[in-house]
Amino acid sequence: MAPPPEPRRPYKRPAISDQQRRRELALQAQSSRRADAQARARALASSLLTTPTPPAAAHRHEEEDEHEEEEQEHTVADVAAVASKLRGSEARRWFARQIMLPEWMVDAPPHLASDWHVFARPSGKRCLVVSSNGMTISRARNGSILHRFPSALPNGSKRDISGPASSYSILDCIFHEPDQTYYIIDMICWRGYSLYDCTAEFRFFWVNSKLTETSAGDPPSTYHRYRFSAVPIYECTLEGLQAAYSGSTPYVKDGLLFYNKHAHYQAGITPLTLVWKDETCSQYVIDTDGKGEIPNEQHLVLELQEDGKLVTSDDPPVVFGSLDNEFIQKSNLRAGNLLRFAVRDESVKLVDGKMQIGELQFVGKPNRARAFADSHSKALFQYAARRAPLRIDDLVASIQSNNMELESTDVEMQD
Repeated sequence: MAPPPEPRRPYKRPAISDQQRRRELALQAQSSRRADAQARARALASSLLTTPTPPAAAHRHEEEDEHEEEEQEHTVADVAAVASKLRGSEARRWFARQIMLPEWMVDAPPHLASDWHVFARPSGKRCLVVSSNGMTISRARNGSILHRFPSALPNGSKRDISGPASSYSILDCIFHEPDQTYYIIDMICWRGYSLYDCTAEFRFFWVNSKLTETSAGDPPSTYHRYRFSAVPIYECTLEGLQAAYSGSTPYVKDGLLFYNKHAHYQAGITPLTLVWKDETCSQYVIDTDGKGEIPNEQHLVLELQEDGKLVTSDDPPVVFGSLDNEFIQKSNLRAGNLLRFAVRDESVKLVDGKMQIGELQFVGKPNRARAFADSHSKALFQYAARRAPLRIDDLVASIQSNNMELESTDVEMQD
């Protein structure tokens, strides 16, 4: 009797980028890194709490600071002092780099079910919240103060100061305007204990357990102006994905966020966290222009460098084009400016998982509140969204393939 045919594997969308390779490199890099996480947390807390000095004062001490930087290594105080004096694009870039920013998911990871968490991202302003010395301050990605307020977070109000004066907490949040709530999507530090080098799985556990130790989730009051709430986080199984994608939430959704369970908190863009959107879970899948309308051609925001090159916000940046000196001078542009360009589909090629753009058409400058240029993964996601988007069915297929691989491994081990 012939053996029964093997079950067919679900269709799996072929990869169009090198995202998986970079994920593997990122995990290897974090395992070999031995940074002082406690010092990083202290420096970040100090700089976020510090009110920027006036431009004149910053200029007055500029030469002195440069001399000190040559003489000695940066201390925590040095980092905070330098950060407080940054202005314009430099300030936006520095503060933006303190937040762990997701790449856009252009390929479904091969082990979604076993290695990833998923949750619905609240719509709103991404920010870092620091509570210390009887005060709570939230800063947006461009470094500007969003709110300065009393809270029920540890040492977050004059009424609730406990432990040493240096004790502080740093939360990665999204402020949801409709219900005036800070939704916590990650935790960097709690009562002075740094979580930089802890896995995402552990950080999510702490968010839920530590928040319940305070009254930060209570309705607003005199000493607690805004409510804090943890977002529901799921294992990225078929059930978890469905709950995040279709389940009800107290906030407006803006896509899904995926976190690799083993990922440490890494400032800047990382492939170990991913954002994905479609029309069902987000109002904003394809970027709009200054009028809030979807343009006929893809738009891309790039940063102008000293040599005229136009680059993404990645580290290292990806070069998508350049401007000649005559155009730069005529348009009164300078290095660090963020510029918006239109991209024609026929000018785009995908080579070894990277976009290559043959022609960029200058459109103008984006909103001044914009913190940084688009990333390469966002450009690729937007390109795919207009042509052949990564759909929820592709994510389901990836999870089903992962499940079949695990079942096959279990059968082999039993044999």
